[in-house]
Amino acid sequence: MSVIESTKQFAPAGTWVADPVHSNVSFEIGYSGVNTFRGSFTDFQATLAGGETPSLEGSAKVASVDVKDEQLNGHLQTPDFFDAERHNEISFKATELRRSEDGTVTGSGELTIKGVTAPVQLTGKISQPATDPFGRERIGLALEAEIDRTKYGVSWNAPNQSGGDYLANNVKLIAELAFVKAEA
Repeated sequence: MSVIESTKQFAPAGTWVADPVHSNVSFEIGYSGVNTFRGSFTDFQATLAGGETPSLEGSAKVASVDVKDEQLNGHLQTPDFFDAERHNEISFKATELRRSEDGTVTGSGELTIKGVTAPVQLTGKISQPATDPFGRERIGLALEAEIDRTKYGVSWNAPNQSGGDYLANNVKLIAELAFVKAEA
């Protein structure tokens, strides 16, 4: 059962759909102990329902992962990472969201990767509604969560010759969503 709380209505009533052109779903992971490696998903969807019983859920197609290297994109499809053949989608559903007066968001949800569902904690910010040049109502929602990828069976790694492993276990997930109010 979804519990959405707020000191202010989380979002205006109606159904809000993520605009994929102006939205981004990405991840960051420590690489080789020297930098942060980034990737994103180009095929995703998210829906926010506002009003009396708000909800938020979304998904990303594993095949759409993009890390700017075709060979690595292919490796991420294998069982070493996302196992796209058996688990073609990553999904999220909010279980609790709180919005403060200043638009700060905290909450929790359930994230499913490789068939494993585990709770995640969210932080972020939601904007006030605005009207775009085409007369459509929009809301911006930016959320972050940090997960241990090994809890989802994404555990491939290799030893770093300087010590430790090449990949960190903690991964930051980032969703920067521009929602457009769906036509009634």
